[in-house]
Amino acid sequence: MSPDLSGQTILITGAGRGLGKAVAKHLARCGALMGVNDIDAAACQATAQEIEADGGRAHAYPGDVAGRDAFMATADAFAADAGRIDAVINNAMILRYGPIEGVEEALVDAMFDVGLKAPLWGAQALLKHMDPERGGSIINMASPVARRGYPNTVVYSTVKGGIVTMTKVLAAELGPRKVRVNAVSPGSVPTPGALGLNDPAEYERRARTIPLRRLGHEDDNASAVAFLLSPEASFITGEILNVDGGISAAG
Repeated sequence: MSPDLSGQTILITGAGRGLGKAVAKHLARCGALMGVNDIDAAACQATAQEIEADGGRAHAYPGDVAGRDAFMATADAFAADAGRIDAVINNAMILRYGPIEGVEEALVDAMFDVGLKAPLWGAQALLKHMDPERGGSIINMASPVARRGYPNTVVYSTVKGGIVTMTKVLAAELGPRKVRVNAVSPGSVPTPGALGLNDPAEYERRARTIPLRRLGHEDDNASAVAFLLSPEASFITGEILNVDGGISAAG
């Protein structure tokens, strides 16, 4: 049974496709009012339209949230439409892999801006627009690469390692203000974006190394996010929830 998120107003970044889109649609089915953001305006609008066609409620806010001013403008617009913000899901990320020799400064800056700095702005946006009596919740997107050494992922892994630390620090800092901060750490999920980086044979190989012997589904991740936003998780904060079929446990 899906948790009841009726009455929650939730802003999610990077929800135009892949895991972000799946999370936005799932939370809407649980009753939440969704603020959908993506840098791809057409994809952002499409996610919101699909939610509404499915009987849910959503507003689209296209734009790049890498910069603080842009993130705050998006949050201000959603708060004006929704009345407040109960949760922020920092999902947006740039997926780029490659050997260290090919890492360029412009790519590092872009990945850090979207993957590390934007979640900081997301936390600030929640504090600005939440109801202090109700409190709020932040969900960050981590990854198993944050705690394991995967070749050719140095920038991506560094960003996700920072997300793990940020989640724990903000949980300790914001707990007294009734803000819970957690992260979900998805394993291999063959989303359209990820499929562009790996061939099918690589995913077959990965599936054989996962203790549950299958790849993840988009809804696996979405269900974990919904749980962490639900009343059933009201005493959970500072956790990194692995949704990876056991790959982190297996080492």
